[in-house]
Amino acid sequence: MPPAKEEPRFSEIDDRENDHLPIREEPKAPTNIDNPNPNPKPMADHGGKDILSSDVEIKGSIKFQKELLIDGKVEGDINSDGVLTVGENAEIRGEIKTKSITVYGKVHGNITVGERCELKSKCVLQGDLKAARLIIEEGATFIGKSEVTTGALPKGAPARPEVVRPSEPIKAAFGARA
Repeated sequence: MPPAKEEPRFSEIDDRENDHLPIREEPKAPTNIDNPNPNPKPMADHGGKDILSSDVEIKGSIKFQKELLIDGKVEGDINSDGVLTVGENAEIRGEIKTKSITVYGKVHGNITVGERCELKSKCVLQGDLKAARLIIEEGATFIGKSEVTTGALPKGAPARPEVVRPSEPIKAAFGARA
């Protein structure tokens, strides 16, 4: 409902000594009921998580800085150095490259993350996955191949971890008697 326009008000003075014309009162400053904060910050300064709700559909690429929750449909690539959450209602078709991702919904495309990837129990991922850390909950559907990267290695470090073998054979813990 649009705010009601306030008309100037007039009051008459009942003063028998002076015969005055009605005095005009200035209208009160309009109040905004929808936005109780008189000094709203610009959207880029809010510091919280940005949200694309379930009724949003986007065709095209998305770039963001900090945190983004997508719960709608996206057809296109997503690139960021931030944290992406794919909501339960989300359907994403395209490549995703980000620092960290948590997937609750559906992704059809490859995912590359610099740090952590978490596939939640009801998610569906059809595509390849490359991440430094990978968590897959029971019930998640993952169709593709995964590569767990080690991230940046310090100089002189071996490219693969060394396998340490004990000097004497390990005896079977169950069912074997010496």
